[in-house]
Amino acid sequence: MSQITFSVRMDEDLKRQFDSLCQEFGMNTTTAINVFARATVRERKIPFEITAPQITREGALKAFESLRQHAQSSGIADLTLEEINKEIALARKGH
Repeated sequence: MSQITFSVRMDEDLKRQFDSLCQEFGMNTTTAINVFARATVRERKIPFEITAPQITREGALKAFESLRQHAQSSGIADLTLEEINKEIALARKGH
């Protein structure tokens, strides 16, 4: 069976952590990726569950408060709806 080489872009820190973990498993990164590819083809699905984080009321309130603090520190907390719409229109035009 012939082989090919392909490149994957990955965060440098993530790659370092992945390499280290693969070493702990007694394999290199190439072997780990091949194990993943074989399992995916064999099972005809990603061999693990992928889920989105659950958004809770508490989490949403924390995010809102963070946005509010950012708006205050940036001096944009008191914009009117008209001013906000103008800012959006300018951003869409690339200004």
